[in-house]
Amino acid sequence: MATTVHEPPGLIESRDPSRLKTSSGNGGGWRILVPEGGNLRSVQEYAPPPSSTAIWVLVAAISMTFAALTSALIVREGGAMDWRHFTLPSVLYVNTFILFLSSVTLEIARRRVAEFMGALRNRAESPIRWLNVTLALGLLFLGGQYLAWRRLSAQGLYIATNPSSSFFYVFTAAHGLHLLGGLAGLIRVIHKVNRHTLRRSTLDATVRYWHFMDALWVYLHVLLWMKL
Repeated sequence: MATTVHEPPGLIESRDPSRLKTSSGNGGGWRILVPEGGNLRSVQEYAPPPSSTAIWVLVAAISMTFAALTSALIVREGGAMDWRHFTLPSVLYVNTFILFLSSVTLEIARRRVAEFMGALRNRAESPIRWLNVTLALGLLFLGGQYLAWRRLSAQGLYIATNPSSSFFYVFTAAHGLHLLGGLAGLIRVIHKVNRHTLRRSTLDATVRYWHFMDALWVYLHVLLWMKL
């Protein structure tokens, strides 16, 4: 029996670059390419933006990593006679507030970007200031983490001193490394806003990742406070 293969709706037109056009619609400067005569909605439903899909895969992978580390911490604490409890550096509480504040400023920036890149572009305030504030807060958070490590080392607690201190350094360092990825995403967004080439999917993926880093840190802070 012969099998008929149907082309994805609206995508057949995209094979010829000369027939692509930029669709502004309500998006203004978002620079979304739509096949001429095609239906943007059907194209979007058929193939979600790669950045949107990738960010959920990344969030799932990071969640599983920290879930495994949490399980290891609980098992190690329960079966250890040498587990040493210590007071968390007070700067971690300031860091939690800083990261929460950065999510607020990033959400403000996201709304400013939507206006700046859209139909209200000529009247909208540039979002660069809020993006830079978010970036600065992220760097300040990392500085606070380094200060926390210095305070622990001043108490004689290093990564190999005790299982509890080892987990503290591993958890905070792993979160810090993943936050660097968020900072790189913010720098990319700022660059694209300046060049007016930012896609909505890129912005949304960056914002989701940053908010996830915020929520993950709150979880880690509570976990370390309870177990260490």
